[in-house]
Amino acid sequence: MTLKLGIPKGSLQDATVRLFARAGFNIYVNTRSYFPAIDDPEIECMLIRAQEMARYVSDGVLDAGLTGRDWVLEHALANVAREPLECVSELVYAKQSFGMVRWVLAVPEASRFQTPQDLDGATIATELVRVTEDYFRRQGVGVNVEFSWGATEVKPPLLADAIVEATETGSTLRANRLRIVDTVMESTTQIVANRAAWTDEWKRTKLENTAMLLRAAIAAQGRVGLMLNVRRTDLDGVLGLLPALRRPTISPLADGDWVALNTIVDEPTVRGLVPKLKNARAEGIVEYPLNKIVE
Repeated sequence: MTLKLGIPKGSLQDATVRLFARAGFNIYVNTRSYFPAIDDPEIECMLIRAQEMARYVSDGVLDAGLTGRDWVLEHALANVAREPLECVSELVYAKQSFGMVRWVLAVPEASRFQTPQDLDGATIATELVRVTEDYFRRQGVGVNVEFSWGATEVKPPLLADAIVEATETGSTLRANRLRIVDTVMESTTQIVANRAAWTDEWKRTKLENTAMLLRAAIAAQGRVGLMLNVRRTDLDGVLGLLPALRRPTISPLADGDWVALNTIVDEPTVRGLVPKLKNARAEGIVEYPLNKIVE
């Protein structure tokens, strides 16, 4: 049996391929093909734009796929009568960082619009049409929402009064002299599956195991392992310096006066932590990279 899995083409593609590699799955993308190879014979990959992923998973072309919660919601609002997709797992990563993406309502810096209510009767340009319409409906504000094919940031004020656009850092908005008025929604990447795949025992197990490894790869991002030896008499001082997911693992050594410690720390803290450990009389300090942390 094989699992037909959609990989998001476009801005999320490279970040997704890197994440799978850290999780132990090597995906080989050919620029001329929409069917990447993967070193797992139980998975068949297909490149699909994140905006269309929910549709093809829902239609059964794919068993599951990775896409943003924003596009899952956009699909659901457009197909309220259809069976909802199953969220297998949330994966907090984006194209530039391991964090959320925000869809924000933005206007030109010099605009008179200060709140969403000020935009009553205005024209809003966005790719996320139905979510934006739903947002303004809940605000009680009547607007004209137009679909944008791209380069949305350049449309105000000549082609639209405001935009709803995705951002991680806000730098592109600032570069185009736009000011954020409100956050429409926050989105993370999700693995979604259709009901037929989710109720199939083999496919569900495969999806859950794959999701677990991807989450473990995300959890390891920005962390490293530390191993060190310390005399029992110095143990309390060293333990006071060591942060950990829970507590460091302490193992006795052949010399009964010594123990070995193994722990996980945030990578940026290591350069300040190692000298402190050395001053606390720790020895044999080893830093090593982590691919996955299964919590």
